[in-house]
Amino acid sequence: MTDYLSTGSLPDEYRQLALTVRDFAQQVVAPVSAKHDAEHSFPYEVVAGMADMGLFGLPFPEEFGGMGGDYFALCLALEELGKVDQSVAITLEAGVSLGAMPIYRFGNDKQKTEWLPQLTSGRALAGFGLTEPDAGSDAGGTRTTAVEDGESWVINGAKQFITNSGTDITRLVTVTAVTGQTGGKKEISTILVPTTTPGFVAEPAYNKVGWNASDTHPLSFTDVRVPKENLLGERGRGYANFLRILDEGRIAIAALAVGAAQGCVDESVRYAGERQAFGQAIGRNQAIAFKIARMEARAHVARTAYYDAAALMLAGKPFKKAASIAKMVASEAAMDNARDATQIFGGNGFMNEYPVSRHYRDSKILEIGEGTTEVQLMLIARELGL
Repeated sequence: MTDYLSTGSLPDEYRQLALTVRDFAQQVVAPVSAKHDAEHSFPYEVVAGMADMGLFGLPFPEEFGGMGGDYFALCLALEELGKVDQSVAITLEAGVSLGAMPIYRFGNDKQKTEWLPQLTSGRALAGFGLTEPDAGSDAGGTRTTAVEDGESWVINGAKQFITNSGTDITRLVTVTAVTGQTGGKKEISTILVPTTTPGFVAEPAYNKVGWNASDTHPLSFTDVRVPKENLLGERGRGYANFLRILDEGRIAIAALAVGAAQGCVDESVRYAGERQAFGQAIGRNQAIAFKIARMEARAHVARTAYYDAAALMLAGKPFKKAASIAKMVASEAAMDNARDATQIFGGNGFMNEYPVSRHYRDSKILEIGEGTTEVQLMLIARELGL
């Protein structure tokens, strides 16, 4: 994979994967995207197709039902899906990086054996309950509690904006909760909560600006009792462990954002070649051509950034700064390209039947989710020693 940065060509196994997912996106995802977006419905048939392809197991070992690939393979799949439908792409991204990856990284053998085969198969989904009304980037605001009672944890509290948390195939949510005090600070741990546990409720889904086919709910926990063995990782390390998950996830979100940015380029090139005005295709106007050229440049730079971050991660080198740069640059490229594409399409760009309108609505969350642009700037500055 690292050869790409110097040679400009992907190794064959990566290239074939990207082409396969590209074909799936065009043939299976694209025809139903507008329908699911308009209906705010979860695309179960598309998710089943991705499961059949093994996409949910891409970066996991075969012993846990995975495909034996790596994180860059996942990113390539996300880029291709993101070109066509960000809701589908985020369903895969969250299912892997937020659902299954915490268990793979920090779970014990029993937890991995019980949960990973279900999640890597794509027949079940898991969510990660971190964000609360007063807590997200600010861990000190966490109010959800988990109190020891005999051989159980009793959880009370609420979470918000939790992806993949209320589908018919959601089986698990990993929850951050205050489990005590250490040195005057909240001790935050992560606990596995099966969705069938009494007291766990996925509240009605949000009415969102975009990502309308992605499943997102607030969650409530009322005396939710789970075994103490459901503690994920070391007690008190829950938030620290999740920061590692976020670092990885930012590379995946960057890949998704690059897909969105490139999708806007592709749609604009096609439209500019077909749309006639003043006796010629609008793409022959320098103003339009230059706008699309800048869009292509943004997508190219953002792709290089996430490739670089993924290469560092897979090489076992520090990648936090590179991941933040990739996430920031790619999310801004997606938003900028969506705005420019909508302008190129004119009045048609404001109509939901055109994919660029969906990208315009969908792309804003890329500058917010898994760490806002401001958080990325803070992390980059901190890595520079400022």
